[in-house]
Amino acid sequence: MFPQKPYVLIEVANTHGGNLNYLLDLIHEFASYRGTYGIKFQPLAPDTLATPDFPWYAVYQQLVFSPEQWHQIITTASATKDVWIDVFDLYGVEIIAQELELLQGIKFQSSVLFNEEVISALSHLDLSHCQLILNIAAQSLEAIEQRLLALTSRLNPKAILLEIGFQAYPTELTDSGLSKIQTILDRFALPVVFADHTDGTSNDAIFLPLFAWQQGASLLEKHVMLSDRPTEYDHFSSLTPERFALFVETLEAYHATFQSEFMNERESEYLAKTVMIPVLKTAKSKGDLVDLNKDLIYRRSGQQGLPLEEIRQIQEQNQVLAVPVEALRTLTSEHFTQARIGAIVACRMKSSRLKSKALLPIGDLPSVEFCLRNVLRFEGLDAVILATSTVEEDAILAQHTYNDAIAFFQGHPEDVMQRYLDASTQHQLDVIVRITADMPFVDNELYQYVLKAHFASGADYTVGEDAAIGVNLELFNVACLQRIKAHFPSAAYSEYMTWYFQNNPEHVTIHKVKLPEIFVRNYRLTLDYEEDLALLNHVHEALSAQNPNYALRDIISFLDEHPEVAAINKTTKQLNCQNTGLRMNCQIDMCGSAVLKAMCFASPSKWSLLLFKLSDVECAPRNK
Repeated sequence: MFPQKPYVLIEVANTHGGNLNYLLDLIHEFASYRGTYGIKFQPLAPDTLATPDFPWYAVYQQLVFSPEQWHQIITTASATKDVWIDVFDLYGVEIIAQELELLQGIKFQSSVLFNEEVISALSHLDLSHCQLILNIAAQSLEAIEQRLLALTSRLNPKAILLEIGFQAYPTELTDSGLSKIQTILDRFALPVVFADHTDGTSNDAIFLPLFAWQQGASLLEKHVMLSDRPTEYDHFSSLTPERFALFVETLEAYHATFQSEFMNERESEYLAKTVMIPVLKTAKSKGDLVDLNKDLIYRRSGQQGLPLEEIRQIQEQNQVLAVPVEALRTLTSEHFTQARIGAIVACRMKSSRLKSKALLPIGDLPSVEFCLRNVLRFEGLDAVILATSTVEEDAILAQHTYNDAIAFFQGHPEDVMQRYLDASTQHQLDVIVRITADMPFVDNELYQYVLKAHFASGADYTVGEDAAIGVNLELFNVACLQRIKAHFPSAAYSEYMTWYFQNNPEHVTIHKVKLPEIFVRNYRLTLDYEEDLALLNHVHEALSAQNPNYALRDIISFLDEHPEVAAINKTTKQLNCQNTGLRMNCQIDMCGSAVLKAMCFASPSKWSLLLFKLSDVECAPRNK
C-alpha cells in the first residue's frame, strides 16, 4: 500500500544508564545509518521530572548528563543523522534551547501533552524549523483534536506527527495500536509514527513495524542498545546492532519489493515456460478466420505462438490466414495476411416478377447502377464486381457498370456459387460482401458495422439481424465457400446460396450481428415489384433534392416520418419456413396452394441437401 520507504527513528532512551562512554559508543555503532534515519535522546533531571518520593527518582539521578555532555552527544550524533529530543521536563527544554539549531524535532510523550509548564517554556522558542511528534496513547479522539489545535497555535512547529505505541513489559501484540492507524489517518490526515515495544529478541520486533508501515505509518521508532556490555534500563524492547541490522535488511528487502517493476524478467521467464497458449482445435484453411471462442484450445507447448489478444488484434485489422495451419499448431504473425475484400453485386436480366428490373430507373440511373454507385461508397474494398451469367440476355449489363472502377464478370449461367468462386479467384478475394443488384440503398455505415463484427468474431459467415429488407449485408469467407462447393459440386438451387451457409451451423461458423436500432425496421427497400420501384423513386426524389449523398439513416428517418410512403409496397409479403428458418421474399397472384422449391441441411453430422414443399401458404393477393 505504501511503497515509499519509511523514516526510521533510532530511540536511545535510557539504555546508557547514565554512562557517557556507552552512549557515545552507541552513537558510533549506529553511525552508518544515514539518510532516512534519525536518533532520539531523552535529556532529563530528577528534580524537574519527579518528586523525591517517586520510586524512580533515584534512577533519574543516575541518568543525568550535564548541558556540556549533551552538547557533545548531540553534536556527535548530528554528524550522521537527524537529532530528535524527547521532552519531559524543564531541563529537557533547557537542552532544546541550547541545541536548537541542530534539532530536527521534538517528541511529547502522552504523559506530557498537558504539561503546561513545559509547553509554556517551549512557546518562547522559535520551533518553526522543528517537527513535533505527539504520542497519543490513551488519548481520546476529542483530546487529540484539542491538543493539536493548542500546540499548533502555541508552538508553531514545522509539522506535527501522531505517534501510536506505549511501553509495557511485556507489551502484547494487541496493545501495539495497529488498529488505530487507519482511524488516525482518516480523522486527522497527519503522518503516523509507530513505536513498538515488543520483545527485542522476537520476530515481532522485526515484522510488526513493517505491518504498521503497510497500514500507513510513515515513521518507525525502534529502541536500540549495545550487545557487548550490560544494559540496565530500557533493554526489553531494544534491538542490538545485529538485530537492528536484520530489521533494516528486512525493511530494505520489502521496500525493494514494492519498488520493483510490475513485470520482471524472472516472472516473464516463468510464464513463458508454463503458460497454456492458444493452439488450433482443428485444421484451418488458407483464407480462413479464427473463431477465438470455438477454434482455439489451450495447451502448454514447445512452439512459439501468439497470445489470444494479439490474435484478436491481428484479425481486427482485417487479416486472414495466409497459409493452411494444422490442428494443435500455434499461430504466429507470419500465418496472417491482409484480407482482400470484394463486393460482388449479383445481377441477372431474367426477372419474372418485374421484367428487366436492373435497367429500370431510380432517379436518373438504372437501378443496377444506382446500387453500384452506393457500393462504391463502401470504405476499404479491394474490388467491386458486377457479376452476371454468360447467358446472352445478360450481356447488356456490361454497359451498366456505372464507372471504370467496377469490374464486370460473366460466369456460370446457373451455378451462382461457382460464379462467385470464379469471380473471387479472378480478383484474388479472401472475403466477399454479397449484394444483389435489387438492393439500391445499401449503405457504408451498415457495411462497416458488419465488417468489423465479421473479423472480430472470426466467423465464416456474418449477417445483420432484422434490418430493413434490401439493405442487409452478408459477408463470408471464400475458403468456406470453397468447402461448401466441394461437398456440392453441382450446387443445385445455388441462387439461394445464403442458405448453404445459414442452414448448416454444424459446419459453418455463423455470426448474426445485432444491428444499431436505426437500421432495425420492417421496411421493404428492395426491388421486386412495381410498388417497390414506386417507393424507391419516391424516397430518392424526396431526399436527393436536399442531399444527393443521402445515406440509409436519412432514408429510414424519412420513412419513419412518412408512414404513407412506407405503405406503398407493404402488400408484398414475406414467407417463412419454420422448419429450416428459411426466409424468402415473394408475392403470388392469388391465395391458395403454393409449392416452393428450396434447400436446407438436414444432417448434423454431414453436409446434405433436401427439397421440400410448402403447401397451403397464406399470403395476401397482389393488387393489379
